[in-house]
Amino acid sequence: MLTRNDFLSLNFVKKEDFTGSYKGIRFLLRQETADDEKKLKVFLWSEPFGFEATEDDKKMVKLFDFSEDGLNNAIDWLNENYEQVRKQ
Repeated sequence: MLTRNDFLSLNFVKKEDFTGSYKGIRFLLRQETADDEKKLKVFLWSEPFGFEATEDDKKMVKLFDFSEDGLNNAIDWLNENYEQVRKQ
């Protein structure tokens, strides 16, 4: 199970994408602006391939608030979808 300690600060994500993996899944966090608001865009997909080598239709995507609460919600979302994505 992923926890907050597995992720760098949002200050890192402001500057560049944060990527990681966990027991069969991969994820990417990036800052994005939507409706003049900063958002945390999170991608989730199954291993073995990296982001660029994985087809878009095989990635789950969700936007969260760009805040600590948004990051915690994103981590919860990653954990909730872990089994479904890992089995793909």
